[in-house]
Order: sequence, then structure tokens, then C-alpha cells
Amino acid sequence: MKRGLLATADGALFRGVAAGADGVAVGEAVFNTSMTGYQEIITDPSYAGQVVVLTSPHVGNYGATAHDDQADVVHARALVIRSLSRRSSSWRADQPFDDYLISRGIVALSDIDTRRLTRHIRDRGAMPVAVGSDVDEAELVALAAAAPSMSGQDLVSSVTTTEPYFSAATRERVGSVVAYDFGIKRDIVTSLNLRGLDVTVVPATMTADETLARHPDGVFLANGPGDPEPLTESIGAVRGLLGKTPIFGICLGHQILGLALGASTFKLPFGHHGGNHPVRNLIDGTVDITAHNHGFSLDLGPLAGTSRPVTMGKPDPSPGSLTMPRQRSTIVDTPYGAIRPTHQNLNDGTNEGLACLDIRAFSVQYHPEAAPGPNDAEGLFDRFVEAIEANRA
Repeated sequence: MKRGLLATADGALFRGVAAGADGVAVGEAVFNTSMTGYQEIITDPSYAGQVVVLTSPHVGNYGATAHDDQADVVHARALVIRSLSRRSSSWRADQPFDDYLISRGIVALSDIDTRRLTRHIRDRGAMPVAVGSDVDEAELVALAAAAPSMSGQDLVSSVTTTEPYFSAATRERVGSVVAYDFGIKRDIVTSLNLRGLDVTVVPATMTADETLARHPDGVFLANGPGDPEPLTESIGAVRGLLGKTPIFGICLGHQILGLALGASTFKLPFGHHGGNHPVRNLIDGTVDITAHNHGFSLDLGPLAGTSRPVTMGKPDPSPGSLTMPRQRSTIVDTPYGAIRPTHQNLNDGTNEGLACLDIRAFSVQYHPEAAPGPNDAEGLFDRFVEAIEANRA
């Protein structure tokens, strides 16, 4: 076994063994609390530029299969785990998980104290790290310290499709949608196809006029990696689509819709990554357990005339804040009509959804397709279909 080492930007060292391909990888370390779905996690384009730390203590026990990939390549820069299973026991497996990592050239470390590493990230915030095997400590620390912050980076351009492509409905057709690819997962397209929607996936830079020329029945804004604020072309395109076609956004798409409406975003201390985040519906009071993968959050404060929430991983207790624990569905005005926050994260109080009241547009911060995660929120796809049918009527 080769010795493995992880160095953080603030100089902490974590020792383990190599479990993937040889080499060194650098990226922002984030921890994911999902118990399963390791393959879907590392192939999610939203993890571009990041080193994924899995808090689940035992990884690889059901092997790997091409059917679980969410993209053609692994987008996570590297993977860090506590214990790698020596054998896979699932009938679905095509190969052991360590062989999967090696065949795709992914640097991975096992036997790392992920509990200590997770506490380090939680207490000090997400930070760059460098990981590798049989490498010099000082060199690895220097690489981590020199790595840039995720803030201000346009990572979408590295994952979006370069050309539009089409995926046909897999049940009785009810309409067609254009899906902006900010880092779209395969299971999202599948979820739309299963509801009778033809899907044309387009580059993140497609203009509103180019999209409307396709005469879609609706527009879907997908998930994706990094900071949403540098995506000025995409934000401008959404502004040109508001009020002209139904819009549904998730994750990064939620943030882009919010920015198009006049809100702002801020970086979370360590992000939301995992399949067990409780989200409260502010309209009916119900709670869903949801899948998350994002490092930034939407702030509706500029629209409501309130200050930006405190970004220390805890809810903002200030009176009237749109992110306080007892947040209510406060209606605010935008150049595109009234909107209201619709969902709230119960761990830290941040915004998890919005709905436009005068035009057909809504979004959520989490993943209704899960992959991996619970299916509590999959009805949001049906809500999108309802909006399309209502608009047509």
C-alpha cells in the first residue's frame, strides 16, 4: 500500500493510504453526509473543482456500475474516505469501486480520519486542500495554500455542453422544454422524460432569443458548480425569459433565477452536501428530507430591504430576516412582479426556494431527482408540468 497524505490550506495534515490513481489533486474540500450513492456524488458536475470527503465510514461495498454515473466523467477532483470495502457484493456491480477510481484517473485516499477532517472543515470553513500519495509534505502544504478560493470562479464553463442535444419523452408526450446545462445530471433529464417532456439540453451561454426561437413549453435551469455571480450571460438570459415561458430552477439554477430577479448570493461557511437535509415548506408547513450539493446561498435581503444574513453556519436571528429560523413567507417586489420565499433549510435557516406570483417561475435550492437521496421532493417535477399545461391553456 502506498502512503497517502492530505494537506489543508491552513497547514493541517491527515495521513492515510492511496485508494485510487497515482498523482496529486488540489481543490476545495467539502464533506458529504450521504450514506450511499458515492458514485453518483463524484460524477455530479456540481462537484467540479472540489475534493469530496464522505462522512459515511464504509465506502465501496456495492461496487460500481456505469448505470449510476451522472455524467460521462468523474467531476470531483479527488475523493477522501475512512474505509474502502475490499469486495463488492451487489449483483449490479460491473467492477470494484477502487478499480473504478483507478480506471478514471481519480486520486483517492482511504484510512483518513474523516471525522476529524469533517470537524476541521465545519469549524474553519471549506478550504483548499491537496491530496496525493508518496509526496513531500511541504510541497503538498504549499499547493493547498496557493489554491484559489471558489468565490468568483466560473466553473460552469468547464462542465456545460458545447452543443445542444436532445432526449425524448419516455411516456406520452405532454410538451418540450429547454434545459440550461450548468452541470446537469443524467437523472434530471430522465425525471423530465418520465413526465412526458422532450428535453433539449443547451449550453449555459445560450441567449434568451435563441431559446425562445426553439418555442419551448418551458425552461429548466439545472444544477452546477461554483459561484453563480460570475455567470452574467446566463443571468441575462433568464431575465429575457421571465414572463415569456414557465421556468423551473434547482440548485445553481435557483440562485441564477434569484439573481435575475434582483437578489444576491453569498458563500456558505462549508456548504450543504448530502441527502439528509430537512427543508420546511413555508406555505403549508410540511417538511421534506432533501438532497443538497451547493456552496453558495441565495439572499433575498436586497429585495426586502434587509441586511445579508450572518454566514457562520448558524441562522440569522435578526428581526424580519428572510433567513431567520421562524422565517415566514414574506412577499417582496421585483421588477418582474411579486415573489415570496417558499422553503427554508431547517439546519441553518437559509433560503431553499422561491416562487414568482405574477409570472410562472419557481425554484428550489435542493435536488428533487435526488440521485442519491430521498424522493420526498420529486413532485416538483409534476408541478413544473402543471405550470406548462396551465400556460398552454
